[in-house]
Amino acid sequence: MLASRLARSNIVRASRVALTRAAPAAQQQQRALSSAATSSHQGESNSTGRRALTVAAAAAAAFAGATLLVNKLNADEVNAATSVAGVENTPSERSFIALKPDAIQRGLIADIVGRLERKGFKLVAMKLLTPSKELVEKHYEDLKDRPFYPGLVAYMAQGPVLAMVWQGPGVVKTVRQMLGATNPAQAPSGSIRSDFFLVTGRNGIHASDAHASAEAEIALWFKPSELVDWKRDADQWILSAN
Repeated sequence: MLASRLARSNIVRASRVALTRAAPAAQQQQRALSSAATSSHQGESNSTGRRALTVAAAAAAAFAGATLLVNKLNADEVNAATSVAGVENTPSERSFIALKPDAIQRGLIADIVGRLERKGFKLVAMKLLTPSKELVEKHYEDLKDRPFYPGLVAYMAQGPVLAMVWQGPGVVKTVRQMLGATNPAQAPSGSIRSDFFLVTGRNGIHASDAHASAEAEIALWFKPSELVDWKRDADQWILSAN
């Protein structure tokens, strides 16, 4: 990820340089555009004036396009640097995934973590803990009005829970597909819940359902210092577009 950030920074710097160099020419062309427009208004219709008008318009459009490109690159650079969930649909995208107490008690850590690794996602944070009741309540705050909420909180708070952050393009959507439906009986064959679990109340694993959820959940369960930004040599065999 560090390498990708450096590459992105280089692109941003190069774009800024190009934009800076293009500015004087664009300003000159804009003056020509203004002059040509004035000439046209005064009734001059010579070919030189028309060419100047065309060139100036093209230069102005190119300058505007370059400005938009740099602004977008700057925004992406800021998002990647400040978001604990990275930038959606890029190699920096992250998701929060947690193995629930039933998965831990049944010794399924290796089976589930292995699937995520074999898919090609990169582990950037992991910790085994017994979460406080307050932490679990905050995590499932959107379900607090549901009748099963008290039991869910008590179940998760008894621990242990294996909290993790995984990284890779499309990780949020793909991991949700790998999990299958909340009710294991309705999960597709071959999915994690179909293969390892039987009932909704003991479905073993949680994963962020959207990029915004990943942002909130990672920040809730992990400090920024606990997220390990490391270079994986295998990325050239997983993420390269040739």
